[in-house]
Amino acid sequence: MRIDAVALASLLSTLASAGAVPNYPGYRTLWSDNFAGAAGQKPDSNLWNTITNLKTNNDLQEYTTSNSNLQLSGGGTVQIIPRLNRQTNTWTSARIETKAVFTPAANKITIFEGSIRFGDHPVHLKQGIWPAFWMLGKAIHQGTPWPQCGELDIMETINGVPTAYGTVHCGSFPGGPCNEPIGRHGTTGITPSGWHTYRIKVDRTAARSGGRWEDEVIDWEVDGRPYYSLRGSEVGDQGVWGTLAHSPMFLILNVAVGGDWPGAPNAQTQDSYGSMMEAEYVAVYSS
Repeated sequence: MRIDAVALASLLSTLASAGAVPNYPGYRTLWSDNFAGAAGQKPDSNLWNTITNLKTNNDLQEYTTSNSNLQLSGGGTVQIIPRLNRQTNTWTSARIETKAVFTPAANKITIFEGSIRFGDHPVHLKQGIWPAFWMLGKAIHQGTPWPQCGELDIMETINGVPTAYGTVHCGSFPGGPCNEPIGRHGTTGITPSGWHTYRIKVDRTAARSGGRWEDEVIDWEVDGRPYYSLRGSEVGDQGVWGTLAHSPMFLILNVAVGGDWPGAPNAQTQDSYGSMMEAEYVAVYSS
């Protein structure tokens, strides 16, 4: 059996780097997945739904259940791999969502975190590639439209540019307290290769000291380094803030191709492992 050089290099790097879900003093682990399993298997179906037949931002890919798009590496990671069919010029990729939903508890800090890296194609070969680690309000499955359901984007990057975006979508469309469709967001530079820990902290401890919902805060971090915060007072509407900080949400990992934000792939855009997103764990913690 022939193994292409890119796939082999990716596997060897994975085997050298994958690690256990970390523990943090003062926090308990509510939920986690370290993506254990044999190479080529799917993520644990007790933990994840594999989504198909969904496009949300004029993106081009078809999400599939194929292990050519979604697989465990065998080294303690999951890989989401966009693929281009060069005969039909069509793209496939994958999207997974947690079966569990998570509601940040009052008087607690809730952390949503994942360790993620990207394939090593250079920037000029990733036009249109859009990996994301994010959350949506459960209400979207119960008839509440976007963005009223609430959305917290823990990490997005586009077009291979080494910038991470942390974004909130909420309230009415267009405009509203989250300036839709753009949303409220912060950015930070990242190194284009290697593992990074992406995290949001929903801090509802203000009430302990007599504070109000306006004093609650959501913080975004990369590798423990804060780069963006949003307070309830900035949103200015208790009901809308509740969709972000008081309501059940589920986690999502996906790689889209094309769409309104990154734009379409071009003739230089490459698929396969060099354009993948790989996660070694996802975890939820509470103080």
